[in-house]
Amino acid sequence: MATEFLMPKLGLTMEEGTITEWLVEDGVTVGQGTAVLRIETDKTETDVEASAAGRLHTIAAVGDTFACGEQIGWFLADGEEAPSTPALAGPTTTPTPTTAPPSAGPSARTDTAAAAASASTGRLLASPNARRVAAERGLDLRAVRGTGPGGRIVSEDLEGIGSASSAVPPAPSRSGDRPALARSAHGAAGVPATAAARQLADLLGVDLSTIDPDPLDRRVTREAVALHVRTLLAASASTVQAAPAVLPAALQTPTEVIPLSGMRGTIAKRMHGSLMAMAQLTLTMEADLDAVVADREARKSEGPPPTYTDYIIAAVARALGDHPIVNSQITDDGVALLPNAHVGMAVALDGGLIVPVIRDTASRDLADLTAESKRLAGAARAGSLQLAELEGGTISVSTLGMFGVDMFTPVINPPNTAILGVGRLRDDVVLDADGNVGTTKRLTLSLTWDHRAFDGAPAAAFCQAVAALLNDPPALDKRTAGTA
Repeated sequence: MATEFLMPKLGLTMEEGTITEWLVEDGVTVGQGTAVLRIETDKTETDVEASAAGRLHTIAAVGDTFACGEQIGWFLADGEEAPSTPALAGPTTTPTPTTAPPSAGPSARTDTAAAAASASTGRLLASPNARRVAAERGLDLRAVRGTGPGGRIVSEDLEGIGSASSAVPPAPSRSGDRPALARSAHGAAGVPATAAARQLADLLGVDLSTIDPDPLDRRVTREAVALHVRTLLAASASTVQAAPAVLPAALQTPTEVIPLSGMRGTIAKRMHGSLMAMAQLTLTMEADLDAVVADREARKSEGPPPTYTDYIIAAVARALGDHPIVNSQITDDGVALLPNAHVGMAVALDGGLIVPVIRDTASRDLADLTAESKRLAGAARAGSLQLAELEGGTISVSTLGMFGVDMFTPVINPPNTAILGVGRLRDDVVLDADGNVGTTKRLTLSLTWDHRAFDGAPAAAFCQAVAALLNDPPALDKRTAGTA
């Protein structure tokens, strides 16, 4: 009997997954639990196992995005045919498939293959969530240009479009007619454009309605105006006087454009959303680490000692016990105090930043905490973290000390209400009670907190508690049940 293969829900916050690779070819018989594909979520990439045994029949292509619970294939018995799957609504005409040039890289071939698959089947490439949003707003997806893999329409392409009448039509070819929007009776005033684009267009006497909008921003940008002017200058020497002499030097053509997609896109959206949604402030405080330095030296005879970040994570978890307001989230009902401390640690990767979570941090001694932080950091760099290891953090610790940074302003990782930044360890000159000059090991703690949840005094008191615990390393080896 045919068994549906559905996009799994691998974590509490997972809403959809994008297929990045089929690990098993269509038609191959697999056993239950066999890894058959790799998907990308808003947090990580992970392998998905077969939910049943049988012959795999796929109905989804690489690059397709599906909501959790949507069907992506079948598991069939020997000799069994796949049940018919309702066709997705799409264009009535079939465009001519294109082929990637021999020099195209893997991502280019994947995008072209997705576009060709769409062309051959007549399907409209759009994510399930984009289809849902379009249905709710009464939008015609055929009037929207997709920015996803292979021209796929994703949810972000519908942002700012409130109804079918406001949908942005596909950008025309250079030789074709321009959209009605660009030829509106309001002239340049009716063309969506950035303030910098309007200023430059006014300076140069350029008609904004003759310039294509940016495919992602959906507005005419300053760079597009500059490119338009360069094109005119190259096409006709008579237009040289229309541009100031400084124009070519002031405006540049990018050497590379990094798409705001995948991990980079997730970081961009979450950090921008964090700053927009919270009342974030940052305070800084010095912490003496002479005791920690001595403790690390004493532990070296037993094996690799904890890192300085390990000591700080342990201090944060224990300080939350006396300052539970910091271990909180903003909910519809108010400020929710959380019973257990799960500290996230920021790990820098080549493509961005990821925050695995050390669960029940206060219940671990330093040796246990060190082993877990080392394991999670290694898994993060190897790309093998599970979604469960990225969820549930109640506060984060981020360090830039290894880059020589003394202090910085970290951005809160939603839905937390605080994050602690850690600067470099340095030698400071101090005077003792007798006026003698000496040195001490210090670093700067930078605490960013959400002022909606608590005020500056509780934030400072928490930071003081962390600094005090760093002066008492034996206290960091004590296991506690939680934050209270």
